[in-house]
Amino acid sequence: MRIILKAFALVLIMSSCKNTPKKDTSAQDSSEMNTTVRFEHDSANKKVSVYFGESLFTNYLYVEDYYKPVIHPLLTKSGKSLTRGYPINPQPNERVDHPHHVGYWLNYGDVNGFDFWNHSDAIPAEKKSGYGTIFPVSFELDEAQSKLSILTEWKAPDGTVLIEEHTDFVFSEKDNHRFIDRTSTLYAKEDVSLTDNKEGFLGIRVSRALEHPSNKPELFTDANGIPSEVKVLNNEGVTGEYLSSEGIKGEAVWGTRAQWVALNGVQDEEAVAITVYDHPDNIGYPTFWHARGYGLFAANPLGQKVFSKGALELNATLKKGENMTFKYRVMVSNGKEIDLQTANNYTY
Repeated sequence: MRIILKAFALVLIMSSCKNTPKKDTSAQDSSEMNTTVRFEHDSANKKVSVYFGESLFTNYLYVEDYYKPVIHPLLTKSGKSLTRGYPINPQPNERVDHPHHVGYWLNYGDVNGFDFWNHSDAIPAEKKSGYGTIFPVSFELDEAQSKLSILTEWKAPDGTVLIEEHTDFVFSEKDNHRFIDRTSTLYAKEDVSLTDNKEGFLGIRVSRALEHPSNKPELFTDANGIPSEVKVLNNEGVTGEYLSSEGIKGEAVWGTRAQWVALNGVQDEEAVAITVYDHPDNIGYPTFWHARGYGLFAANPLGQKVFSKGALELNATLKKGENMTFKYRVMVSNGKEIDLQTANNYTY
């Protein structure tokens, strides 16, 4: 893997498949943000740690163990991890279903017929030919801009590069809110089809405290028909509740469209939350939400058929040489529940 460390800003000229006028982002005025970010690179463990001063926020993990690079954990300013530990750092009493749900990631369930979303060590060797892998290629660090820039390759099982992904993560902090502003541009290295599929796109697997209480075991089937059982666990300390920009609460958020969704809860006697924002320039805006009570918190603009019960279908395509850009904001908060007014203060 090629690693580039630079002290100056990385400039990427990216074009999107859309030309939607840009919206005012003054609600998150950069002049009011704490952007004093420090990076630490651990080459032995293939990890870049992101700090605000001496306080760890997250790690970028470019190991190949999870079939994609991931961001893990997501730590509040008070030091609480709002992401599931498993399979990186398993915690007592947490679920161990869906081993492909690792921290915070971006991939998709049908790229030229290959499933990138569900790929994990749980897939038998004889079925690996149906799954794709995202390989890290390089990264650049720019502390002056609080920016981590990565280059990855989405590969078919035979090694063919289907997509080259260029992503910028910009980190900031304001009061008790920590932010990751992500801009990901997917460059087609071959003709690429992103066939409508519920398995995608930007995902976070949250901590046990942020799950919704469950009173019965559930069986979930992925787009390939493979079932995963989500067992009933002790609900003590399980306090999660979704809230969408449309005012929808709880598990009813699944399959609805919204500009943003917040997931509130109480962890170790403190109010905590993760809020994910869709960007007006993104295809399919406002996105559908693949947000489950058991802890999967995902935005999926590309898989519309299942969420709309067949009323809509989006089969995106990119010709070789074309590209498509996606932008998302993740806000990690502590100390106070995120309500409609607070969430709207930080929207695009």
